[in-house]
Amino acid sequence: MPYERLVQVGRVAYIAYGPEKGKTCCITNIIDQTRVLVDGPSSHLRRQALNIKSLHLTKYVLKLLPGARTKTVKALWDKHDINKKWQESRWYKKLHAKHLRATMTDFDRFKLVHAKQAYNRIVNHEYNRLKKKSKTALAKKTQKAKPRKFVAKSQRIANKFKIFAAAPAAAKKK
Repeated sequence: MPYERLVQVGRVAYIAYGPEKGKTCCITNIIDQTRVLVDGPSSHLRRQALNIKSLHLTKYVLKLLPGARTKTVKALWDKHDINKKWQESRWYKKLHAKHLRATMTDFDRFKLVHAKQAYNRIVNHEYNRLKKKSKTALAKKTQKAKPRKFVAKSQRIANKFKIFAAAPAAAKKK
């Protein structure tokens, strides 16, 4: 099934635009293909007909009969804590953050920029400190116990093929 959220009686919806923009409501009846009867007693929305295009359907559904009274809708709304669930949702938090950004003054934006810079400075300082610490620990771990002695390339080849191996040993004995 392609759609998970259907226009149905009891569906909780968010009003996206119009005079009641930003309020949540519950669909109490379906009038026709384009309009529904909504009621939002907890969001101070009186019972009215709204165009379906102005509604964004949420995942919350109340078990209502068509044309349920406002008192019934409010009782179920409060029983299921729809306001609390809505305010904990990511959708509400994004809308709230967008609203806060829109209402910021120029000075608020200035303070926000400087707070972000200070936060990033602290994060980068800590990251670089940990990076340097791990780099030195890795260097100590990979450091050989006995440092390698420098040997000329010609001497390495001579040692590899055992050329002049007996001569230095004989010279040392004398």
